[in-house]
Amino acid sequence: MTVTESTDTDRTARPKRSGADAATAPAGAGLPAWSPEKTGLRSYHAPRWDEPLIHALSTPGQRGMLVPAPMAALPDRAPEAAVRRDTPVELPEIAQPQVLRHFLRLSQETLGADLNVDIGQGTCTMKYSPKINERFAGSPLSVGTHPRQAAETVQGTLQILSELQDCLAEVSGMDAISLQAGSGSAAIFGNASIVRAYHADRGEGDTRDEVITTIYSHPSNAATAKTLGYKVITLYPDENGFPDLEALRSAVSERTAALFITNPEDTGIFNPRITEYVEAVHEVGGLCVYDQANANGLLGIARAREAGFDLCHFNLHKTFSTPHACGGPAAGAIGARSHLSQFLPGPRIERVDGMYRFAEADPCAIADIRPGHGVIPNLIRAYVWIRALGAQGLREVSDIAVLNNNYALAKMLEIPGVEAPYAPSKHRVEQVRYSWQGLTDDTGVSSGELGQRMADYGFHYWTSHHPYIVPEPLTLEPTESYSRAEIDEYVNTLADIAAEARTDPETIHSSPLRSSIHTVDQDATTDPDTWATSWRAYRRKYLAESFTAPPRWTPAEDLPMRERAPKAHHR
Repeated sequence: MTVTESTDTDRTARPKRSGADAATAPAGAGLPAWSPEKTGLRSYHAPRWDEPLIHALSTPGQRGMLVPAPMAALPDRAPEAAVRRDTPVELPEIAQPQVLRHFLRLSQETLGADLNVDIGQGTCTMKYSPKINERFAGSPLSVGTHPRQAAETVQGTLQILSELQDCLAEVSGMDAISLQAGSGSAAIFGNASIVRAYHADRGEGDTRDEVITTIYSHPSNAATAKTLGYKVITLYPDENGFPDLEALRSAVSERTAALFITNPEDTGIFNPRITEYVEAVHEVGGLCVYDQANANGLLGIARAREAGFDLCHFNLHKTFSTPHACGGPAAGAIGARSHLSQFLPGPRIERVDGMYRFAEADPCAIADIRPGHGVIPNLIRAYVWIRALGAQGLREVSDIAVLNNNYALAKMLEIPGVEAPYAPSKHRVEQVRYSWQGLTDDTGVSSGELGQRMADYGFHYWTSHHPYIVPEPLTLEPTESYSRAEIDEYVNTLADIAAEARTDPETIHSSPLRSSIHTVDQDATTDPDTWATSWRAYRRKYLAESFTAPPRWTPAEDLPMRERAPKAHHR
């Protein structure tokens, strides 16, 4: 990625204050410390360390730990020579103080949910993850276990997984739960695989080759279905923001394998007629799959079972407080009704005579989504979060999340140039996809540029999935974790930047000015040929070093041909 450092003097200037603050600040003394009661914007400036890759800090002979000496005599089960490395692993040689400084410097250049008000990462449900949960997830009884340990040696872990399955079954109304998926998208892929296995088991695998989804459902629904070779039919919204029901009725047929749908969709609009959509698909023999990544406003209020769904999934790193961890590892959960439970990946956990054990997967089960039994530390975090809150606490989570979102909606609509498309004057559930189109028409400033300017105040926001259906989008999701004062600060900062776009658009165009990185070469972020995802790739692409090509993965002959979508800028 190519970056350009800012030389603008505004990188070190404090934002302007107005009113009493500006009038009473003593000359030369700087501005008073920010507090929620003050109306001006918070002064912020990100550090810039220009930190090299950790491999570039390596010095031969340096070490951060002493590795135990090998045993004098290797056990009989030592690795065979054929699978041993010929050369040592090429890891950086660096001492502990340098490792600490390296990662602390990188952390100072990064915004995140524990540092800033992160309601701008809409659809991601950024919430507080209680730090006490890290004690459980980081316990040696958790991180010191191995996926292939005998069941009798991990009874505590198996009990947690079993009880977490029970909790999620109660929340969703499903009859059986699998915790094997390592992410939400992996869980959706598991559901798509179950759909395929179900129809194949009924002798309709070749006939039912179409999956229906909606444009405001998460893109992983269409992507996973396409990966499995399905033709994807996408429904667009009507004037109220609901997927067009008549278009669905026209699309379903004997070729329909399933409907994959999010409700509420990423607009934050809950579809009260969802059972009619489910019934339309069931009438032609298709299955219905509920993407519950947006479930934070539904806990204790609405369940997949009552809506008639056959399958569902949760993102535990969203609704159930497991941290996003910079994009991974995450945790997903698949829920199935009884007529589909035999297709869930295994092995499954069962309790016999007071002991937990692994039961062999059903012969109909789909292939494992990942090795092992899921991302155990994240499953423990979700379990502890649920147990700490209880049923009433989960309901309160959703009540506060919905309240916060609609409070933010009311304040956002006071900003000239902002609108919330569809469902005028209606409440939303847990998030809203807004449009800055009015402001863009007046000023030429885009939503992406407004988001970049927010970085100058220590904030962030996300626009939308591609393609943009809502023009100049902005997606906000104030979860239960944020106070009224924090929501006020975030929206007031957006309002100030929107006003700045009308009086000084060039500042917006050139932002961010006080962030760790000034501008980013968009072509580099969308061209895989420029990406270096490892030290080896970096040396090959940018240091002109050559290596013997490693063995490449060979796809199965029946895997559908990959189709790469056109390049699309994030902003």
